[in-house]
Amino acid sequence: MPSDYLPFHPDPSRPRYRAPAGAVDAHCHVFGPASRFPFAPGRRYTPVDAPKEKLFALRDHLGLSRNVIVQASCHGTDNSAMVDALHAAGGRARGVAVLAEDAPEEEIDRLHAAGVRGVRFNFLRRLVGEAPRESYRRIAERVAPRGWHFVVYFEGADLPGLVPFLTALPGPVVVDHMGRPDISAGPEGAGFRAFLSLLDSQPRIWVKVSCPERLTLAGPPYDDVVPFARLLVARYPDRVLWGTDWPHPNMRSHMPDDGALVDMIPRIAPDPAAQRRLLVDNPMRLYWPEEAG
Repeated sequence: MPSDYLPFHPDPSRPRYRAPAGAVDAHCHVFGPASRFPFAPGRRYTPVDAPKEKLFALRDHLGLSRNVIVQASCHGTDNSAMVDALHAAGGRARGVAVLAEDAPEEEIDRLHAAGVRGVRFNFLRRLVGEAPRESYRRIAERVAPRGWHFVVYFEGADLPGLVPFLTALPGPVVVDHMGRPDISAGPEGAGFRAFLSLLDSQPRIWVKVSCPERLTLAGPPYDDVVPFARLLVARYPDRVLWGTDWPHPNMRSHMPDDGALVDMIPRIAPDPAAQRRLLVDNPMRLYWPEEAG
């Protein structure tokens, strides 16, 4: 086993919290199996196999109804494993792809028909090196006419230099994992306040209140992350999404219990109306607008 990751939890608990009917895990992945869907040669990490069957079994175990499957850097621009999962999901999954700038129009059409509704732009240097911003801009211009949105992953410290890029994207923007704030500074820290100011000024920017296991300094039960997520849910009730991030690739310190992650939901969205917006209404509006009420 490579030294840069842990395997996903073999026996996640069954959540005490019961999610509303139609709840969506809006950030998860499928990896491999590598024998069928090889990982990208230039990847920065090698995950464990985490096939669609395991993901769908977890969805049902957690009491959720749908998934948004996000392409991760280890598969590069080969979206085959994700598309295979979308086809197998029977309409209960949507996808976020990673595209090469020169991807043929026919490939983008095929991805859209499979259920892809967004493209991901990764700015984490440890995963992608120097992000090709101009290439990302050209990709955005190509997919915007299809109504796709843009999922952006970055470190909180890099936000100031990314604001012009984010605000120029031609459609809705979804920021992964609360913008990866500096948890040690608390919600009143300057970096997180700058992120809130961006959200205040840009109503088309959404945010995922996900991945406490990646952000925490204290470890489970992630008490130090809860105030950040709770503030975002309260302040932007119609622009927040939640997801497990299963199978939690490239984790080093500990592997979270996905049942315990679900049980965090009432801590960050205290009332049923907020929970329904977070888990059902918002993701349906973004990924299944044809079914949204």
